[in-house]
Amino acid sequence: MVAKLTPEERTVFLKDHPGWAPLEDRDAVKKSFVFDDFNGAWGFMSRVALAAEKADHHPEWFNVYNRVEITLTTHDAGGLSQRDAALAAFIDAAAGDDD
Repeated sequence: MVAKLTPEERTVFLKDHPGWAPLEDRDAVKKSFVFDDFNGAWGFMSRVALAAEKADHHPEWFNVYNRVEITLTTHDAGGLSQRDAALAAFIDAAAGDDD
């Protein structure tokens, strides 16, 4: 079983991963990405998909043309976990958003 983030860990997660916003209706975070075109969005999604499969931790996402919206949560933990923090870091780097 994967452990849910503590309140302190959640605060650190949100500080360390700018742009990821908590959802009001569940223990999850969401971020939107915009690329130059569909090819850019698809390439990004492919990179994330390969990393997610390797980690056995899959995001919820929605794509229209050059926009990708990603929601992260760990269903086994009933909310955010370290798996989400690790995947968020990869996603931000893959998008060129690794501040």
